Amino acid sequence: MYAIIDQNGKQYKVTSGERIKLDTPLEDGVDTITFDRVLLVGGLDGDAKIGAPTVAGATVTASIIGQTKGKKIVTQKYFRRKGFHKKIGHRQKYTEVTITAINA
Repeated sequence: MYAIIDQNGKQYKVTSGERIKLDTPLEDGVDTITFDRVLLVGGLDGDAKIGAPTVAGATVTASIIGQTKGKKIVTQKYFRRKGFHKKIGHRQKYTEVTITAINA
């Protein structure tokens, strides 16, 4: 069984036991999270429940593994003939979760 969930404007296709990285860091002290915005629930035999916009009564539960950081992205600004150089770095913070159950 698989599901497509919506988390802060981004859609993730998840199955039970899968590990995914969410863009938004969640608050500390929370062990599990429940996603109630389930857009689609599909089975292995090909049938699917499509929501309008969400599937009624469907939830996805996940356990939080921890916070991680992504790869460092370096950008540079440069204006020609002005002597201006600026180097900016950024590392995105992620929350890594494991999908424990899909309740349809």
